[in-house]
Amino acid sequence: MTSAMFTQSVPVFKQMLTALKTILNKADAHAAEKSIDPDAFLQARLYPDMFPMAKQVQVAADFARGVTARLAGIEVPVFDGKEKTFADLCALIDQTLAFLDTVDASQFEGSETREIVLRPGTPKEKKLSGQTYLVSYGLPQFFFHVSTAYGILRHNGLAIGKRDYMGSY
Repeated sequence: MTSAMFTQSVPVFKQMLTALKTILNKADAHAAEKSIDPDAFLQARLYPDMFPMAKQVQVAADFARGVTARLAGIEVPVFDGKEKTFADLCALIDQTLAFLDTVDASQFEGSETREIVLRPGTPKEKKLSGQTYLVSYGLPQFFFHVSTAYGILRHNGLAIGKRDYMGSY
């Protein structure tokens, strides 16, 4: 039997990241077709104190890798976060998807009770069970950043809808 923790995380991350990559490719093509500087999309924000679209994608990928690794009990892969173009962001998503493919469902056995420590050794340290970490922290964070990237692109004129956001399921 496959771990529910695996089923509720890795396939969801893969679905949404694949959809996000498709949206990024549409945005890149739209920018080229309309002679729009890609940075108009990549650096766009919904509000001045929020991350730009490119950073939203980076953080979404970080959460997909981090949540998966912590629940699987393996080292979190770290990428440099220096993606500047749509192609760079798509490559980051590809690297993240490749990592997700290396994780086996069996590694998630017992992860619902595994202790996850956020910001260890700092005043903001927080200890959560794996179940709480996934459902109350990891997935909401991931979806926030994917949704915000989508919202920025839609707000800036990219003709995408819910079907694009959801991808294939």
